[in-house]
Amino acid sequence: MAHGDITHIDIPVSDLAKASEFYSGLFGWKIAEIEGFEGYPMWSAPNGISGGGLAPRGDGFTQPRSYVEVDSIDDTVAKAEAAGATVAMAKAPITDASWWAVIVDPDGNHIGLFEGSV
Repeated sequence: MAHGDITHIDIPVSDLAKASEFYSGLFGWKIAEIEGFEGYPMWSAPNGISGGGLAPRGDGFTQPRSYVEVDSIDDTVAKAEAAGATVAMAKAPITDASWWAVIVDPDGNHIGLFEGSV
């Protein structure tokens, strides 16, 4: 993936098992927990490219969130803030080689940022 590609979509859910059954039955998504990410079932679409996770619904996470791959979260956040965005979640590690953050665009949309490799 390259800078600007959408890499992942998280869907907030109240019941992980029920949501897994719903989305796999509706769209044919393969949904499974991955070692190291227990409690966060990941989904992949039949095209083998699209994917994301089913994450617990909570305060500040009530709508699906797309994640965009960036070359540098730090640079992208600075550029976003200069253009009127705010930061909802500062850069945090996912693995030893990947990070994520969440910005809020001037219209109030939450956009996830991803840097690295999983």
